[in-house]
Amino acid sequence: MPRRTATMLASTLVLFALLCAGVFIKVPYSEMSPGPTVNTLGDSHGEPVLNISGRKTYPAGGHLNMTTVRVTGADYEMNLVEAVYGWLAGDNIVVPHENLYPNGKTDAESTQENAEEFSQSQQSAKVAALKQLGIPVTARVIVSTVVKDSPSEGKLHAGDVVKAVDGAPVTAPEDVAKLVTKHKPGEPVEFTIVPAADSAAAAKAGREPAGTSKVTITAGKAEGDGRAIVGIRAGSDHTFPFAIDIKLADVGGPSAGLMFALGIVDKLTPDDLTGGKFVAGTGTIDDAGKVGPIGGIQMKTIGARKAGAEYFLTPADNCASAASNVPDGLTLVKVSTIDDAMKSLQKISKGDPAGLPQCSAKP
Repeated sequence: MPRRTATMLASTLVLFALLCAGVFIKVPYSEMSPGPTVNTLGDSHGEPVLNISGRKTYPAGGHLNMTTVRVTGADYEMNLVEAVYGWLAGDNIVVPHENLYPNGKTDAESTQENAEEFSQSQQSAKVAALKQLGIPVTARVIVSTVVKDSPSEGKLHAGDVVKAVDGAPVTAPEDVAKLVTKHKPGEPVEFTIVPAADSAAAAKAGREPAGTSKVTITAGKAEGDGRAIVGIRAGSDHTFPFAIDIKLADVGGPSAGLMFALGIVDKLTPDDLTGGKFVAGTGTIDDAGKVGPIGGIQMKTIGARKAGAEYFLTPADNCASAASNVPDGLTLVKVSTIDDAMKSLQKISKGDPAGLPQCSAKP
């Protein structure tokens, strides 16, 4: 066999062996890529994303798109070839697996956490939108979760409204922990509640709950610091003056909060917020309308631009990262609150982008 042919054959065999090895070598990395975007003013799977009843609504033109990121699952083991391809692919990012799934989090645990965050983001979006419009919203403290095998299991239930602890009125979720930790482990703690079933029935019927119940729980002892605990997590729930239903399948996490809130405002006001423009964005939102940072910002800007967005509402804390690699034709608009977003949308709708607060690559 000629030397040149032998050399080429040997090189080919080595390359083939390396490729085979790369397929079987597992690496501790995961991949992020741009996910689909959905117009909060439009439909998803044949149903309106935002459905408001009991209040006059208005047709909304343009786009207020929420954005998503695709990630490989917690149980998926990436091989070396996939990792290298991901590093080389322009629209994807390969990151350490631990960044996305800390402490060995499983797919099931991640899905559950994302669902809870998505549900909470919807509630906060509704509250922030109605507050922006000056529409009153009634808040109440509820039992969000009951820890398995805790002192509260079987006595308190998710959805119970907490009115008082030891007779002291409760007005915020943090009040519950403060009042419980005044006790020592082993002492009784008295909760005044409206049971979840009665609260839900009353809300559906448009009436006040029939009354309250008193539940006494013997405090347990927290591991580590030894403080008194009862094994619940308190949260906020709200009573709205009309029904707002958000439907969006196969999406989790808190990052759509801002765009949901803006979509609700747009549907409840006669003027189009966007002026017919294609606006996308992201950001968590709290009840007061403050916009928080999210993960995967560069993947979201890429996905938004591919979908046709011209403007991208960007949380202030994500601005530097987003501005380091902006897709051509996309303007990054810096927002810290829902009010910031509303002011920027006014400029966008009037065709006045010069005055927009744009993101900079420098923090």
